[in-house]
Amino acid sequence: MSARIRLYVDQPLGKGQAVSVGADQTHYLTSVMRLGAGETVLLFNGRDGEWRAELAEVARRGAIAICAVQTASQRMPPDLWLLFAPVKRDRTSFMVEKAVELGVARLLPVATRHRNSERLRTDKQQAHAVEAAEQCGATFVPEVAELQPLDHVLAGWDATRTIYWCDETRAGQKTAFATSGPAAILIGPEGGFSVDESRHLAGLPYVTPLALGPRILRAETAALAAITLWQAAQGDWR
Repeated sequence: MSARIRLYVDQPLGKGQAVSVGADQTHYLTSVMRLGAGETVLLFNGRDGEWRAELAEVARRGAIAICAVQTASQRMPPDLWLLFAPVKRDRTSFMVEKAVELGVARLLPVATRHRNSERLRTDKQQAHAVEAAEQCGATFVPEVAELQPLDHVLAGWDATRTIYWCDETRAGQKTAFATSGPAAILIGPEGGFSVDESRHLAGLPYVTPLALGPRILRAETAALAAITLWQAAQGDWR
Protein backbone atom coordinates (compact mmCIF):
# COMPACT_ATOMS: atom_id res chain seq x y z
CA MET A 1 0.00 0.00 0.00
CA SER A 2 1.47 3.34 -1.01
CA ALA A 3 1.76 6.16 1.51
CA ARG A 4 1.16 9.81 0.65
CA ILE A 5 1.58 11.53 4.01
CA ARG A 6 5.01 12.34 5.48
CA LEU A 7 5.52 13.14 9.16
CA TYR A 8 8.56 14.24 11.12
CA VAL A 9 8.91 12.41 14.44
CA ASP A 10 11.64 12.86 17.03
CA GLN A 11 11.88 9.14 17.82
CA PRO A 12 14.07 6.23 16.65
CA LEU A 13 13.01 4.54 13.42
CA GLY A 14 13.74 0.98 12.33
CA LYS A 15 12.06 -2.20 11.18
CA GLY A 16 9.35 -3.17 13.65
CA GLN A 17 9.81 0.00 15.70
CA ALA A 18 6.63 1.35 17.33
CA VAL A 19 6.37 5.12 17.02
CA SER A 20 4.02 7.33 19.04
CA VAL A 21 2.19 9.95 17.00
CA GLY A 22 1.12 13.00 18.98
CA ALA A 23 -2.35 14.44 19.28
CA ASP A 24 -1.85 17.26 16.76
CA GLN A 25 -0.41 14.96 14.11
CA THR A 26 -3.10 12.37 14.80
CA HIS A 27 -5.78 15.03 14.34
CA TYR A 28 -4.22 15.91 10.99
CA LEU A 29 -4.13 12.25 9.93
CA THR A 30 -7.67 11.40 10.97
CA SER A 31 -9.69 14.61 10.66
CA VAL A 32 -7.92 16.26 7.72
CA MET A 33 -6.54 13.35 5.69
CA ARG A 34 -9.20 10.83 6.82
CA LEU A 35 -6.75 8.04 7.59
CA GLY A 36 -7.49 5.20 9.97
CA ALA A 37 -5.94 2.07 11.43
CA GLY A 38 -4.29 -0.13 8.82
CA GLU A 39 -3.31 2.72 6.52
CA THR A 40 0.25 3.82 5.93
CA VAL A 41 2.31 6.97 6.40
CA LEU A 42 5.93 7.91 5.81
CA LEU A 43 8.03 8.85 8.84
CA PHE A 44 11.45 10.48 9.18
CA ASN A 45 13.44 11.84 12.11
CA GLY A 46 16.48 13.47 10.52
CA ARG A 47 18.75 10.54 11.42
CA ASP A 48 17.37 7.19 10.22
CA GLY A 49 16.09 7.94 6.74
CA GLU A 50 12.46 7.61 5.73
CA TRP A 51 10.25 4.67 6.72
CA ARG A 52 6.85 3.44 5.63
CA ALA A 53 4.79 2.71 8.71
CA GLU A 54 1.33 1.29 9.34
CA LEU A 55 -1.09 2.95 11.72
CA ALA A 56 -1.70 0.18 14.24
CA GLU A 57 -3.71 2.11 16.81
CA VAL A 58 -5.60 5.36 16.35
CA ALA A 59 -7.25 7.29 19.16
CA ARG A 60 -8.19 10.91 19.81
CA ARG A 61 -5.12 11.60 21.93
CA GLY A 62 -2.60 9.91 19.66
CA ALA A 63 -1.73 6.97 17.47
CA ILE A 64 0.86 4.21 17.18
CA ALA A 65 2.61 3.53 13.88
CA ILE A 66 4.79 0.45 13.24
CA CYS A 67 7.76 0.88 10.90
CA ALA A 68 7.73 -1.69 8.09
CA VAL A 69 10.36 -0.84 5.50
CA GLN A 70 12.86 1.92 4.83
CA THR A 71 11.83 3.87 1.74
CA ALA A 72 14.77 6.30 1.59
CA SER A 73 18.19 6.41 3.17
CA GLN A 74 19.30 9.36 5.28
CA ARG A 75 20.26 12.28 3.04
CA MET A 76 22.16 15.13 4.65
CA PRO A 77 22.23 18.56 3.02
CA PRO A 78 25.53 20.13 2.00
CA ASP A 79 27.43 22.04 4.69
CA LEU A 80 25.79 25.40 4.02
CA TRP A 81 24.34 27.71 6.69
CA LEU A 82 22.08 30.70 6.19
CA LEU A 83 22.55 33.78 8.36
CA PHE A 84 19.70 36.23 7.93
CA ALA A 85 18.24 39.30 9.55
CA PRO A 86 14.54 38.65 10.24
CA VAL A 87 12.13 40.65 8.11
CA LYS A 88 8.34 40.83 8.32
CA ARG A 89 6.81 37.66 9.74
CA ASP A 90 5.35 36.05 6.61
CA ARG A 91 8.43 36.84 4.56
CA THR A 92 10.74 35.39 7.20
CA SER A 93 8.63 32.21 7.20
CA PHE A 94 8.87 32.10 3.41
CA MET A 95 12.66 32.44 3.60
CA VAL A 96 12.93 29.62 6.14
CA GLU A 97 10.67 27.27 4.19
CA LYS A 98 12.40 27.78 0.87
CA ALA A 99 15.87 27.53 2.38
CA VAL A 100 14.92 24.10 3.72
CA GLU A 101 13.60 23.05 0.32
CA LEU A 102 16.76 24.25 -1.42
CA GLY A 103 19.01 22.47 1.06
CA VAL A 104 20.72 24.19 3.99
CA ALA A 105 22.14 22.58 7.10
CA ARG A 106 21.43 25.35 9.62
CA LEU A 107 19.50 28.62 9.89
CA LEU A 108 20.92 31.40 12.08
CA PRO A 109 18.81 34.56 12.57
CA VAL A 110 20.96 37.58 13.39
CA ALA A 111 20.02 40.95 14.89
CA THR A 112 21.46 43.89 12.95
CA ARG A 113 21.33 47.66 13.39
CA HIS A 114 18.63 48.20 10.75
CA ARG A 115 16.63 45.05 11.37
CA ASN A 116 12.96 45.04 10.37
CA SER A 117 11.71 42.81 13.17
CA GLU A 118 12.42 43.12 16.88
CA ARG A 119 11.19 39.62 17.73
CA LEU A 120 11.47 36.16 16.24
CA ARG A 121 9.44 33.17 17.38
CA THR A 122 12.06 30.47 16.99
CA ASP A 123 9.55 27.73 17.73
CA LYS A 124 7.27 28.97 14.96
CA GLN A 125 10.11 29.14 12.45
CA GLN A 126 11.29 25.66 13.47
CA ALA A 127 7.77 24.40 12.82
CA HIS A 128 7.90 25.98 9.34
CA ALA A 129 11.20 24.18 8.73
CA VAL A 130 9.61 20.86 9.73
CA GLU A 131 6.61 21.44 7.45
CA ALA A 132 8.89 22.28 4.55
CA ALA A 133 10.91 19.09 5.05
CA GLU A 134 7.73 17.02 5.26
CA GLN A 135 6.45 18.45 1.99
CA CYS A 136 9.62 18.40 -0.09
CA GLY A 137 10.79 14.85 0.62
CA ALA A 138 13.78 15.85 2.74
CA THR A 139 14.97 13.48 5.46
CA PHE A 140 16.79 16.20 7.43
CA VAL A 141 15.36 19.22 9.28
CA PRO A 142 17.85 22.06 9.84
CA GLU A 143 17.97 23.76 13.22
CA VAL A 144 16.62 27.29 13.47
CA ALA A 145 18.92 28.85 16.06
CA GLU A 146 17.90 31.51 18.56
CA LEU A 147 18.20 35.11 17.40
CA GLN A 148 21.62 36.57 18.30
CA PRO A 149 23.33 39.91 17.63
CA LEU A 150 25.45 39.73 14.50
CA ASP A 151 28.60 40.87 16.31
CA HIS A 152 28.19 38.04 18.86
CA VAL A 153 27.91 35.48 16.07
CA LEU A 154 30.96 36.86 14.30
CA ALA A 155 32.99 36.94 17.52
CA GLY A 156 32.62 33.19 17.96
CA TRP A 157 32.86 32.27 14.31
CA ASP A 158 34.96 29.31 13.08
CA ALA A 159 37.26 30.91 10.50
CA THR A 160 37.35 27.71 8.43
CA ARG A 161 33.73 28.37 7.38
CA THR A 162 33.60 31.04 4.69
CA ILE A 163 30.83 33.63 5.01
CA TYR A 164 29.51 34.90 1.70
CA TRP A 165 28.22 38.37 2.47
CA CYS A 166 25.51 39.37 0.00
CA ASP A 167 26.32 43.08 -0.29
CA GLU A 168 23.70 45.09 -2.16
CA THR A 169 26.18 47.93 -2.72
CA ARG A 170 28.04 45.63 -5.15
CA ALA A 171 25.05 45.16 -7.47
CA GLY A 172 26.25 44.91 -11.05
CA GLN A 173 29.73 43.66 -10.18
CA LYS A 174 30.88 40.22 -11.22
CA THR A 175 31.62 37.93 -8.29
CA ALA A 176 31.52 34.20 -7.66
CA PHE A 177 31.73 31.64 -4.90
CA ALA A 178 35.47 31.31 -4.64
CA THR A 179 36.13 28.37 -2.33
CA SER A 180 34.75 24.95 -1.52
CA GLY A 181 34.25 23.57 1.97
CA PRO A 182 32.00 24.71 4.83
CA ALA A 183 30.15 27.90 3.96
CA ALA A 184 27.52 30.33 5.15
CA ILE A 185 25.46 32.94 3.33
CA LEU A 186 24.79 36.23 5.10
CA ILE A 187 21.68 38.24 4.17
CA GLY A 188 21.08 41.63 5.73
CA PRO A 189 17.87 43.51 6.53
CA GLU A 190 15.86 45.58 4.09
CA GLY A 191 17.65 48.72 5.27
CA GLY A 192 21.04 47.16 4.62
CA PHE A 193 23.94 46.89 7.02
CA SER A 194 25.09 49.95 8.92
CA VAL A 195 28.40 51.62 8.07
CA ASP A 196 30.01 50.09 11.16
CA GLU A 197 28.66 46.61 10.37
CA SER A 198 29.86 46.83 6.76
CA ARG A 199 33.29 48.01 7.87
CA HIS A 200 33.52 45.15 10.36
CA LEU A 201 32.50 42.54 7.79
CA ALA A 202 34.93 43.89 5.21
CA GLY A 203 37.80 43.48 7.65
CA LEU A 204 37.21 39.82 8.46
CA PRO A 205 39.44 37.36 6.54
CA TYR A 206 36.77 34.66 6.35
CA VAL A 207 34.13 36.98 4.83
CA THR A 208 33.81 37.21 1.05
CA PRO A 209 31.58 40.01 -0.33
CA LEU A 210 29.23 38.85 -3.06
CA ALA A 211 27.05 40.57 -5.66
CA LEU A 212 23.78 38.99 -6.79
CA GLY A 213 23.36 40.31 -10.31
CA PRO A 214 22.61 43.82 -11.57
CA ARG A 215 19.59 44.53 -9.35
CA ILE A 216 19.09 45.10 -5.63
CA LEU A 217 16.97 42.24 -4.31
CA ARG A 218 14.60 42.00 -1.38
CA ALA A 219 16.01 40.07 1.54
CA GLU A 220 14.08 36.86 0.97
CA THR A 221 14.78 36.94 -2.77
CA ALA A 222 18.48 37.50 -2.12
CA ALA A 223 18.60 34.53 0.25
CA LEU A 224 17.06 32.13 -2.25
CA ALA A 225 19.16 33.47 -5.13
CA ALA A 226 22.38 33.08 -3.15
CA ILE A 227 21.53 29.55 -1.98
CA THR A 228 20.70 28.56 -5.55
CA LEU A 229 23.97 29.98 -6.90
CA TRP A 230 26.00 28.25 -4.17
CA GLN A 231 24.19 24.96 -4.76
CA ALA A 232 24.90 25.16 -8.49
CA ALA A 233 28.58 25.96 -7.92
CA GLN A 234 29.52 24.02 -4.79
CA GLY A 235 26.54 22.07 -3.48
CA ASP A 236 24.71 18.83 -4.23
CA TRP A 237 23.10 20.03 -7.48
CA ARG A 238 26.26 19.58 -9.52
